[in-house]
Amino acid sequence: MSTTRPYSPGDGGPEPSGASGMPEGGATASEAALSAALPVAPSEAAPEARGRQVRRLSLDGESGVVPLARDFTRQALYEWGWLPASGAEQRAAAEDVLLVVSELVTNACLHADGPDELLLSCDRKVIRLEITDRGAGQPAPRTPHQAGRPGGHGMFIVQRLSLDWGVVRTPDGSGKTVWAELAAPA
Repeated sequence: MSTTRPYSPGDGGPEPSGASGMPEGGATASEAALSAALPVAPSEAAPEARGRQVRRLSLDGESGVVPLARDFTRQALYEWGWLPASGAEQRAAAEDVLLVVSELVTNACLHADGPDELLLSCDRKVIRLEITDRGAGQPAPRTPHQAGRPGGHGMFIVQRLSLDWGVVRTPDGSGKTVWAELAAPA
């Protein structure tokens, strides 16, 4: 379902500023990529006990942003206990999240002069992905979807895998945030 609603029903809205899930000052994308290269054991507290977890990655001016964003997301999934997957359902949920991140970042590269930031937030039921860019376009699945035709499948994939997704324009009109929410594994 495509929507321009900034937040899904029941969502409390954006995190207070500074809630990046990173130490004060954050890490550069390159530093995050280096730390994301090696899996980390999940935190001792179960995801249900930790509440909402948030991670933020600046992509502005970085090269290789699609694999960088995917590695950063994979690292967050390790930290949140989604990986290593304990079963097929959890593995499929993690792969869906990685695919949607790849599609959203790729779309920002192809249609919006590249992404500025990736924000991930997760509670025990939903993971929310947000890609911010300076583009003016409005992402939408191609209609009708033509499965055998190359290209144009990104937003169709996002729509199929997400519980909900949408676009929020920045107040000054110079960009947007494309967001998608996926179900956490049971």
